[in-house]
Amino acid sequence: MVGLGKIGMSLAAQYASKGFTVIGCDINQEVVEAVNNGISPVKEEKGLAERVASLVKEGTLSATQDTASAVSDSDVVIIIVPLIINTQKVPDFRWLDAAAGDIGRGLRQNTLVINESTVPVGTTRDRLGKILERESGLELGTDFGLAFSPERVYSGRIFTDLAKYPKVVGAADQESTNMAVSFYQQVLDAEVTVMDSIEASELVKLIETSYRDVNIALANQFAKYAAEYKLDIMQAIVAANSQPFSHIHTPGVGVGGHCIPVYPYFLPNTSDEPSVISIARATNDGMAQYAVDLLKKEMRDLSGKSIMILGLSYREDVKEVAFSSTWLLIEALEIENAEIFVHDPLFSATEIESYGLKSAAFDVLPPLDAVILQSYHSQYRGLDFGIFGCKVVLDGRNVLKKEDITGLGMSYIGIGC
Repeated sequence: MVGLGKIGMSLAAQYASKGFTVIGCDINQEVVEAVNNGISPVKEEKGLAERVASLVKEGTLSATQDTASAVSDSDVVIIIVPLIINTQKVPDFRWLDAAAGDIGRGLRQNTLVINESTVPVGTTRDRLGKILERESGLELGTDFGLAFSPERVYSGRIFTDLAKYPKVVGAADQESTNMAVSFYQQVLDAEVTVMDSIEASELVKLIETSYRDVNIALANQFAKYAAEYKLDIMQAIVAANSQPFSHIHTPGVGVGGHCIPVYPYFLPNTSDEPSVISIARATNDGMAQYAVDLLKKEMRDLSGKSIMILGLSYREDVKEVAFSSTWLLIEALEIENAEIFVHDPLFSATEIESYGLKSAAFDVLPPLDAVILQSYHSQYRGLDFGIFGCKVVLDGRNVLKKEDITGLGMSYIGIGC
């Protein structure tokens, strides 16, 4: 298993729990040491800590920084490392290329390599395959197998999703297909869906994530429209979704994480016209500014105003800041010269401040003018917003009851509510 992040660590534990001996590879020495001591470096995934402790004790799970050596002792190699985008929204293959190079240097005959990292169509065969051939001196299809299988899980419920969603697989040739299907049938309880090619399997993941991004953007457009007419968008969406052909998602201040804000950029726009996908990306990234504009309209001026953002994480109950809407909110608030504080129960004050932010604890609150709920962590459910003593609460996820806020003498702002 090459990559022991939030998903890779869970996959390693899943595969080891099915009787396979799994060697996890990661460039982070602290991650490797933690695993070898029976400690999961990923804390938020339910059931993972117990599995790691048990599997390491049994000797079926271990970790190393020496990827090439681990690969040389393996029959199946799984790649799941991040593929990010740079400031120009172009994929940055640095980590993926490095992983492929390390794997190639340890690759031996009859090994199956499966890529689970989300990539642009054609990457697994044309990029990874060529690196593996170059570094190993082996020939794809003759000496080793290659397949792609998209990860289809949600942080916080990975083991549940692994058992529920069909495992999609596409491979370079029939032998690779047979090997990949056999492997996943042994390590998962879900059914396996076989695609015609690696490329078809790569497209599946891009379709899934782009659909969600476009759907959320549509919900955000509906929310803006509802706001113009002073209508409750959530009431309208619930009613619309009672019809079986309507599946509108929830509007909000933005979309974060490693997936939705990134993977739509892996789909090339082959037309001179703006694509639905690119418009959706712009719409969702623009929602933080829209929210700040609503706040400014309510308060008239944000200059010098003290505003607390609840939630640094990109979504509820996950300790991860990648593309969090909080960054876009901060950017918009800084333009207005507001004083910004951030609270997140998953991060210590030191961790929050390491990002150059001001943290604030509930027991020692500064005087506040407004609060923005960005990430609805479990710890915020049932929270008494009266402790903030502010004038305005902006509900960036449309999860609070308006009457609960107005009953405290505060103004309530929702996204289309």
